[in-house]
Amino acid sequence: MGLDRIDLGNVAIIGLGVSGSAAAQFCLNHLKSAETDRVSVSSFTIYAGKRVPSTEAAAQRFIDAGIDVIFDCEEVEGGFDLAVVSPGISENSGFYASAKRASADIVSEPELAFRISPADWIGITGTNGKTTTTMLVDHLLRTCGFDSCTVGNIGDPCITAADERPAGRFFSAELSSYQLATTAQFKPRVGILLNVTPDHLSWHGSHEAYRQAKFKLFANMDADDCAIIDCQDPADRAFASELAMRGVKVVALGGPDGMGCRCDGFADLAFVEDGVLKVLFDGKELEICLASELQIKGEHNLQNALAACSAALAVGGSLEAIAEGLRTFSPVEHRIEPCGTLHGVRFYNDSKATNVDAVLKALTAFSVDDGVIILLGGRDKGTDLSELVADCYAKCKAVICYGESKERFLEAFSSGASEADL
Repeated sequence: MGLDRIDLGNVAIIGLGVSGSAAAQFCLNHLKSAETDRVSVSSFTIYAGKRVPSTEAAAQRFIDAGIDVIFDCEEVEGGFDLAVVSPGISENSGFYASAKRASADIVSEPELAFRISPADWIGITGTNGKTTTTMLVDHLLRTCGFDSCTVGNIGDPCITAADERPAGRFFSAELSSYQLATTAQFKPRVGILLNVTPDHLSWHGSHEAYRQAKFKLFANMDADDCAIIDCQDPADRAFASELAMRGVKVVALGGPDGMGCRCDGFADLAFVEDGVLKVLFDGKELEICLASELQIKGEHNLQNALAACSAALAVGGSLEAIAEGLRTFSPVEHRIEPCGTLHGVRFYNDSKATNVDAVLKALTAFSVDDGVIILLGGRDKGTDLSELVADCYAKCKAVICYGESKERFLEAFSSGASEADL
């Protein structure tokens, strides 16, 4: 794409949440731009979805600027060169289908941002661990002396950051399956797939469709790019092998000690061995740091750290700076976040663990001797609780059930009672 002028033509903004508002502001910034400007938008229309206080507030500045904002309508009429669809609108919805029929091209907001500014993206996806890994990649890059910022689900919306981006800045982008599902040209310099466990099935329609949306992060990669993939899951391992056969450089993430830490069949590996984080990269085995030196705890955070340091190595970061960055990175808010000690009891906030797999991973940060008391509740996603029940019986001193889903949790734990009752 280089620095060629980009004429987006007539644009439809579908949805007016954070992502839609950012895309709409971008269009307003470049509306009927002068020929000397790199990006131009001929016109744009906003389909804001339901009229609620939040969308009315978000729409006001566009209404004041004379932009057509349509509420309570999911039938997109007319013809558009491009539709930018918010991540909350499923590909399987009538709203999405209507926008697609009315538009020559339909994309997510990160896809639009990539088309505007395609260099030096590091894309991070997976069911769990995205935010920690994205922030850790950004921290390591900055420790290595690179200009970097976080975008996507954390930091600025991708299109906002792309519109203001100075030359040479890396984007560490946390990307959801919703955002990746509607990408076409997106091609990160480095892509990270942490894990794929059942989630968001109502949006995607099936676990396989959810998995394929995650895989789209790597769809356009070639030999100039690097894919970092957790290869403990057979399906993800098979996908990594396909990428390697295609010529993409693949770094295979192994498991912790005693769990097949080295993934045979891949030239580049990242793993923990004898309590040391190691990366086999370009034929050299590099010892990064001791696992005990990390401030973030749990087996899943070892995987996150391995992924992040592999990404930093892939773009030329120094081993010494990467090791220092790993040692100085603090726990992320709401993710096994230490909250203090009262009367000898340590408290942790892990409220971002909103699915079973996330809770199971968090429990690896604690031993049976820690006497864990876990609070479980919130919104019921309807997932199988049997593995969670078994793990809590094995590792926890007590379980407190609360919120919307408390009755189902109580039933699950009652039916799973054993001789080692909580």
